[in-house]
Amino acid sequence: MRTGAGENKLVEVIGAPPPMAVAAATLLADAEALAREIVAKGKQVGLDYTSAAADIGSSRPPLDTNGHPLAETVFHWIDPKLRYWEDHSFALKAAFIHAARACAEPYYFQNGRFGSWRSNRSLDAITSEGPIDRMGVGAAIVAPAYLPRGVIGVVIWATPDDTFDVASAFAEHAGEMHILAMKFVATYEDAIAGSDRTPARLTRREIQCLKWAAAGKTDADISTLVEISLPTVRFHMGNAARKLAVAGRSQAVHRASILGYIGAGS
Repeated sequence: MRTGAGENKLVEVIGAPPPMAVAAATLLADAEALAREIVAKGKQVGLDYTSAAADIGSSRPPLDTNGHPLAETVFHWIDPKLRYWEDHSFALKAAFIHAARACAEPYYFQNGRFGSWRSNRSLDAITSEGPIDRMGVGAAIVAPAYLPRGVIGVVIWATPDDTFDVASAFAEHAGEMHILAMKFVATYEDAIAGSDRTPARLTRREIQCLKWAAAGKTDADISTLVEISLPTVRFHMGNAARKLAVAGRSQAVHRASILGYIGAGS
């Protein structure tokens, strides 16, 4: 029996998905199962309404295995008429989501204020900006999920009851809820945009050049500071950009920062 190109042709004819497609479909099913766990956890805690965004910077809502928004099939919000997943600016308007840009740990909301396990100046600043549009929320627990590629996801558990003891529920369940949110967001993102590539490995000299670039130095400045020629600086910068799979100096600095090669204080 012949194999090789003929066998590949047979696969195309019968419609069997390639191995990577099978893996993606499995991950999507896993993400949907995790979404149901999120709902179940909310009911256990007493926060019956749930919402999730796999990427708050994307206008695309997370979908189930049939291609329908999970917001329609699994998650349910307090106001059934609020189809937030169809509003591309919702992540900019909703304070519950906006706070995830400033706080990577779980936090809660009640009586117009955000709180967490500790004093958090970023959450206090968002609270002090002015009255927060509650969108029918009396109390909520929010779990952000930060991924290595710079994606920020978020899961919200909420109730319209403003007398709900959210601080006690947060103290008891926030850790488990955060893990569940991380698993959901990471699994979903892996299903739709995952890669089997390992992170880029930069050399000490490439990192050194990127750190100076992040500090606002020109290639000529870096040449003087590091005591290497200008063409060599450009070689290292270009090599770093190639390894990081980005175009140009600024994108290389940004990606290196996200991956932890250069500190935020650099």
